[in-house]
Amino acid sequence: MTTTRRQVLAASVVPAAALASLLAGAPAAQAVPVPTAVASAATATAHRAAAPVALPAATASSTTLRVGSKGKAVLAAQKRLAALGYWLGKPDGVYGSATAHAVIALQKVAGLSRDGVLGPRTAKALAAGTKPTARSKHGYAAEVDLRHQVLLMVRNGHVSLIFDASTGSGRYYTSRGRLHHAVTPKGTYHVYYVVNGWDPGPLGRLYRPRYFNGGIAVHGYPSVPSTPASHGCVRVTLGAMDYIWSAKLLPMGRTVIVR
Repeated sequence: MTTTRRQVLAASVVPAAALASLLAGAPAAQAVPVPTAVASAATATAHRAAAPVALPAATASSTTLRVGSKGKAVLAAQKRLAALGYWLGKPDGVYGSATAHAVIALQKVAGLSRDGVLGPRTAKALAAGTKPTARSKHGYAAEVDLRHQVLLMVRNGHVSLIFDASTGSGRYYTSRGRLHHAVTPKGTYHVYYVVNGWDPGPLGRLYRPRYFNGGIAVHGYPSVPSTPASHGCVRVTLGAMDYIWSAKLLPMGRTVIVR
């Protein structure tokens, strides 16, 4: 029998009630069906919730998870993040930098403080299935969501992967005697040139860049702040860029939508 992607994702989803119990340090109780949460009007325009569940105040997490945390609660959170599409590598029960970036991506989409710490409010957004929506409807595309500072991999209108990202800072800078504006221009582009390694340039080295608009590329970088900070490129972590290459997510000619 053929297993569909929907079945695989469903099997990997940690029930919201069980996740809340793990984060609170209590035994996981059997999930009880509850009404779908109604998002605020402002939040509803920014993202959609995948299988949202309203969590009673009594089940809200009293435990805060952060870099260095380990155990079942971390593993449950990682599995839930991965099921929603937030990239963090392989769930292993260890809250490292990749998990922190996945949490930051979730916080960006949910409109929360971007600290990479999984506290009560972030845990609720995670349990509610908060994720962004795609702009494209057909075929494969990469979408750069400037508002939320995330990079999305989309297939036929479905967001399959979400990467924490940092785009143009909006500041002015001088390079080679000319004044430039550090923006990531909106538009539809295509990957036209790639470098499998560190690519030196006048503004610094770019890791495994995949160029889609002149000198603007999706590339790895040692520092990916939670706010716009680049000269115009789309920064992701080094590990995320390695995964983008290994999974062939941005082949030559792939559509890149900056919005």
